[in-house]
Amino acid sequence: MILVIGGAYQGKKEWVRRQYRLEESDWTDGASCSEEELFRARAVNHFHLFVRRSVEAGRDLSDFAEILQEKNPSLIIVKNEIGCGVVPMDPAERKYREQDGRLSEKLAACAGTVVRVLCGIGQVIKDSDAADK
Repeated sequence: MILVIGGAYQGKKEWVRRQYRLEESDWTDGASCSEEELFRARAVNHFHLFVRRSVEAGRDLSDFAEILQEKNPSLIIVKNEIGCGVVPMDPAERKYREQDGRLSEKLAACAGTVVRVLCGIGQVIKDSDAADK
């Protein structure tokens, strides 16, 4: 699994598309996809919106990173970093931020590669292959 994170509009999807030679048909969108689509896709954009929908539906995501790793170990996950900035006053927004952060931590632990993209430039912050060399 590969996790690509960064701020909104920082070029994450384009960086992944170039790096991994993906076509538009390889992608699903976290804003609207089903869980089953995540298990079949090569890549998911806006994964943070899948998390939002799941939290709003009352779903427990505490084991979802492990489920994704098991069912689609080659998935490329692209998501916004949402935990920086002002803490929201709305309790539901705080819960979403917390769940997204905790799941991101688990996704990073499961992923073989984690990349942070800023201004369209990818910086590898975890590479399990490099650690094995």
